[in-house]
This record gives sequence, structure tokens and C-alpha cells, in this order.
Amino acid sequence: MTTVYDIPAELLIRKVAEELKGKPEIQAPSWAEFVKTGVHKQMPPENTDWWHIRAAAVLRRVYVDGPLGVERMRSVYGGAQNRGSRPSRFRKGSGSIARKIFQQLEAAGFLEKAAGGRQVSPAGRSFLDNVAHGLKPEVAEAAPGIEKY
Repeated sequence: MTTVYDIPAELLIRKVAEELKGKPEIQAPSWAEFVKTGVHKQMPPENTDWWHIRAAAVLRRVYVDGPLGVERMRSVYGGAQNRGSRPSRFRKGSGSIARKIFQQLEAAGFLEKAAGGRQVSPAGRSFLDNVAHGLKPEVAEAAPGIEKY
């Protein structure tokens, strides 16, 4: 059976984001079009579906590294803050975005609470593995002769 580990992250995240758009529980809040994703950013995201892409990336990250909490996700989505003439420093990403996405994925049944944060539920694991299985022919076509990638 094909799993998340067998598919490149970029392809998997793009496909999972498309699938999540059909879920009524996963919707961007009204403030999502105006908000920056962290203090290290200067502008909000330009992509209009950035919320679904971030939700797909968070779901994949919890699958691979879980259980994870909000603070770990803030560190994952952080970056260097430009401080002018002073050296740049690392700053964490938005905790509100990570928290809301966790809550939405939990409401959709893909995540569940665990010691140390949240982990992928059996329904979420099945969902991701099915998407990965559907992408396997596309990956095999892109790189013939290679089993993984």
C-alpha cells in the first residue's frame, strides 16, 4: 500500500488541499485574507487558497512527525525577521492560524487529541494514504524506473 512517505510532499500537499476544499469543516476565517502568517512576514499570502494548502501541509506534518502541538507548528512555519541594519533573527509563525487549523482538522475527523498535542486519527491516516495511493501512477509516470519518487 502506498503511504505518505512514498509521494513527494509538494504533490501530496497540492492534492490534499484540493480534497480539503470540499470539506465544509475546513474553511478560511473571514480575517484570513488580511492576516500575515507570522511577525517575520511583511505581507499576507498572495495565493487565495493558502488556508487549504496550509491545512494540508499541517495534516501531512502531523502524520509524519506527530503528535505535535501548536508551539511546534509555530516553529515549523517561522522564519527570519528582517530587522533592518541589525542581523536577522528567527521568529515563530502565527499561533492563531495553527490553532484554528488544528481545530478544523479535528472537527473534520482527521486529527485527535493525544499526549503531546494532536495526532492523526485512523480516518485521517486512511484519507492521506488514499490520496497518496491515487497519486502513485502520476509519480511513477514522472520518474519511470524509480519506485520512490
